[in-house]
Amino acid sequence: MNLPMPDRKTADLPGHWLFARLGKRVLRPGGLELTHRMLADARLTGVDVVELAPGLGRTATDILARNPGSYTGVEADTNAAGAVRSAIGSRGRVVTGEASQTGLDADSADVVIGEAMLTMQTNAHKADIIREAFRVLRPGGRYAIHEMVLQPHDVPDAVKDEVRTALARSIKVNARPLTAGEWTELLTEAGFAVEKIGYAPMALLEPRRLVADEGLPGALRFVFNVLRDSDARARVRSMRATFRRHRDNMAAIEVIAVKPA
Repeated sequence: MNLPMPDRKTADLPGHWLFARLGKRVLRPGGLELTHRMLADARLTGVDVVELAPGLGRTATDILARNPGSYTGVEADTNAAGAVRSAIGSRGRVVTGEASQTGLDADSADVVIGEAMLTMQTNAHKADIIREAFRVLRPGGRYAIHEMVLQPHDVPDAVKDEVRTALARSIKVNARPLTAGEWTELLTEAGFAVEKIGYAPMALLEPRRLVADEGLPGALRFVFNVLRDSDARARVRSMRATFRRHRDNMAAIEVIAVKPA
């Protein structure tokens, strides 16, 4: 599999692509459990589904297992797009495009799905992507997201800044997670009505989550790859320490939002 940023040094690689390089296949903050809850809440059977930034195609295979009417992935990175095509075969299509400018027709999907990608954008770009999801959805369509969330709802601004700075230094991406209220505000400003919110712990690198997400052989493979690469080991330790240090203020969130009929 050709992964994104193949020439980037381990020390500078965004955290999610470092995990992929080390053999991790579930790259979502709430793990498979929250992904599966989100997909169930999105009600995919028999409908037209668009997934924004599908990464390596792990969620795409779960979407297809729910027998949608059609599947379209929109991926900007050519290597990632190739990985998704390999994962889904002829059961769907993958187009090259940005999440904020998909090139898809207006009112052409019943469900739009995005995981662990809005968090990585500025608030202005988050809004652009959400507006694009709104445009692509048919009236009554559902927008399902799985992202990082800051907690509690009234977390002080100083703590928000501290968490965001720590994440940016650790995962090498300018991550900007929001509170549940801020996620809701962004969605409603674009015209959506929030139908459901759910949560899961941010336990991406904890042993129990690793086994639950990757299976025992996959978890052992990931650990082996980390242990044999000193640069990767230092990065993973740093990210795990960041997640643990700020675990009282970080979690994963699922939101189902509806475009009014």
